[in-house]
Amino acid sequence: MLQIVEIAYPAVLAVVRPALRFGVRWSTEGLEQIPQSGGVILASNHISYLDPLVLAVVADKQKRRVRYLAKEELFAKPVLGTFLRAAGQIPVARGSVDAADALDGAVKAVRSGECVVVFPEGTISLDLEPMQGRTGTARLAAASGVAVVPVGVWGAHRILFKGRPAHWRTGIAVSVVIREPVLISPEEDVHAATDRVMSAICGCVSRARAIYPQRAGEGDDWWERSPDSAIMRPSGGEA
Repeated sequence: MLQIVEIAYPAVLAVVRPALRFGVRWSTEGLEQIPQSGGVILASNHISYLDPLVLAVVADKQKRRVRYLAKEELFAKPVLGTFLRAAGQIPVARGSVDAADALDGAVKAVRSGECVVVFPEGTISLDLEPMQGRTGTARLAAASGVAVVPVGVWGAHRILFKGRPAHWRTGIAVSVVIREPVLISPEEDVHAATDRVMSAICGCVSRARAIYPQRAGEGDDWWERSPDSAIMRPSGGEA
């Protein structure tokens, strides 16, 4: 399996990297916040099917290979599931007792020095605003002792968004903002910790929108949002 991982991940990234690096107009801040070695959790907002690839390309600039927490049902898809397994990604059985096993796998990954990408909202935000965070990210950080690096992504939804036709063309801007790590103690309330993570992500999203270099044309403003509307929504009782 390790040999397949070593072949599959670089092969896919070799195809994706040029398309995203040179086909997209990038604005990136805080890249130095991603350490070049050691375990780290990258926690991002989720607005596009492209977000995992955007995070992979950004991490690659720091010479990091990413691992993802992915919904278990994605592993059942013939082609996608084969790649996810080959690339060593971590299935999450949400809503079942097996979710604990996914957390154990993620804890082992970051403790062994991996760079793990998580989307605390759990799904794509259909209104493009940051959603309530689920507590899995905070639990992972508390259990592993590894910091959470918050990330805000903006622009990828213009290319590939849920429920809209794909819009593949060169020159669309993608802004990525990364900020200081969030440290979580095992003693901290998991909902309070989740809200701290989401608050940091919201700050990144606000900044990513503020530095976004393109504006919507007439009749094409569905994707535009104000930096001021990226506001943290308390997790409450969300698991």
